[in-house]
Amino acid sequence: VHLYLSGGRWVQTGGSRTLSCNDSAYSFSAYCMGWIRQGPGKQREGFALIHTDGRTCYVDSVKGRFTISQDHAKKTLYLEMHSLKPDDTALYTCAATPYTCVSGSWSVFLDNTSAYWGQGTRVTVSS
Repeated sequence: VHLYLSGGRWVQTGGSRTLSCNDSAYSFSAYCMGWIRQGPGKQREGFALIHTDGRTCYVDSVKGRFTISQDHAKKTLYLEMHSLKPDDTALYTCAATPYTCVSGSWSVFLDNTSAYWGQGTRVTVSS
């Protein structure tokens, strides 16, 4: 599994941005997928996941603003972000795990021995 990210850039506060995570050679259909991020001076955190059956889960800080989705035909995972805040500034990466993921539990994504990670893409939010 090789996850390639795109879409990171500077965004004005209140703006929107969509990140993409793609593996051209491998299908995600059997993997639970998630997005993790690490802001300056902060710990890495998982914040959005999508189960193999399409159910999604978000942490409260992004709920209602971010949407995780995937297109199996394109082998692409998306993160649609709206109403971006400076606190959203971080290195974002996608993660894929063959293990069962549990809504509200992020540990499987935060350990790179239980999940594959992309290389990261930086999102900077400011005025």
